[in-house]
Amino acid sequence: MASPVSSGSPQTPSAMTVVVASLMLFSMFFGAGNLIFPPMVGVSSGTNFWPAILGFLTAGVLLPVLAVVAVAITGRSVRDIANHGGWLFGIVFSAMAYLAIGAFYALPRTGAVSMELAITPMTGWEGTAANGIFNAIFFLIALALSWKANSIMDTLGRFLTPALVTLLVVLIALAAFANPRNPGTPTEDYASGAFATGLFEGYNTMDAIAGLAFSIVIVSALRGKGFKAGAPVIKATVVSAAIAGVLLAAIYLGLGYIAQTMPNGQSYESGSQLLADAANSTMGTAGQVVFSAIVLLACMTTAVGLITSTSEFFSALVPKTTYHLWAIIFTALSILFAFQGLETVLSIAVPFIVFLYPPAITLIALTMVQPLVKKQVIFYWGYRLALWMSVLWSALSQLGIFPDMLALSPGQDAQLGWIVPTVLAFIVGLLLDFATRRGRAKDAAVLQGEPVTVPE
Repeated sequence: MASPVSSGSPQTPSAMTVVVASLMLFSMFFGAGNLIFPPMVGVSSGTNFWPAILGFLTAGVLLPVLAVVAVAITGRSVRDIANHGGWLFGIVFSAMAYLAIGAFYALPRTGAVSMELAITPMTGWEGTAANGIFNAIFFLIALALSWKANSIMDTLGRFLTPALVTLLVVLIALAAFANPRNPGTPTEDYASGAFATGLFEGYNTMDAIAGLAFSIVIVSALRGKGFKAGAPVIKATVVSAAIAGVLLAAIYLGLGYIAQTMPNGQSYESGSQLLADAANSTMGTAGQVVFSAIVLLACMTTAVGLITSTSEFFSALVPKTTYHLWAIIFTALSILFAFQGLETVLSIAVPFIVFLYPPAITLIALTMVQPLVKKQVIFYWGYRLALWMSVLWSALSQLGIFPDMLALSPGQDAQLGWIVPTVLAFIVGLLLDFATRRGRAKDAAVLQGEPVTVPE
């Protein structure tokens, strides 16, 4: 699906363009949760740091990178690859994914977190009026920065992200040497299932879903910088995603490490306060300024990416509406939801997000595998049965229906019980694909990058 926003005049592609694109992608991923979750993984996991952080990196880095790659290798959009689950799944899943990482959760969270972690500690401003005024200003700035979608690569990759990364490196480097690393005893959750617990914390970043959504922005931006459709833009996107992933992993490891150097680290209830104290202890009064700047930059870059990607998607989904109209709508909704405060946003959205992860991961995995075996079989029932099983299992888990039956699946206690039923459903679908040869012309065309537009 082509981007609804013109990418401007073609330019000559270069290695520097790929680097800038990777920085843009990093900044879109690195938002509020990415800053505060790794320190808590570090202090809570204690001596089980490595399995815990590897679980976090699996969900918080590997899955997002694979999501971008999965969309890139098809050369199309989230809706197009989601159509493998059927026309209805394609529309509903993609719309829910963009709303989850947009106006209903991740976008208003950027404003709410900025107010709570950056503005209030520095200025003492709090209360309904201060919260409303700040969020209005914050999101209007984000709207202005995302107004021209074809300039987002330069806005984020050349200016805001280098400033963000520099501040993060300064904080990590100074805090890492301020105190010796002293990992404590793992908390209950990390004592027996460190990897699974870290994996679930990585879920909370929402970056696997965001990766599916952000891919349309990076592919469009690279095309606008001169990379031709097909192999050139796919290669550039894959390299950009890989660089962004390595940078994310390095920052996460650094944040988790410095958390283990903080005295009485497990006494902290949030990663934000831990990092704020780490900044203050190493840089004094200037530390709070640095930490507040990190929070504001992280949240602003993510907000710009979210407004751009969601507006591009919905302007393509509803062609009679423009990109700019959707950008205004999502900005207004974000101000409204952020005005309610962070706790309200989280209480409403978290079950919704957890519900989306199983089908999102299933879609990413199958999209990555299908090109490897397309000469032997085209997934038809394999896609449909696996995707709908992941949806069903996830829905039953979130609604608390048939808990005894669901508990029979391995990993259900860690919210990973959907994996075995989904794999079994895929195997049944694969057998049907071999038996019925449902690799129809339409499905073969999908693998070649032709969009699906006709419902079944």
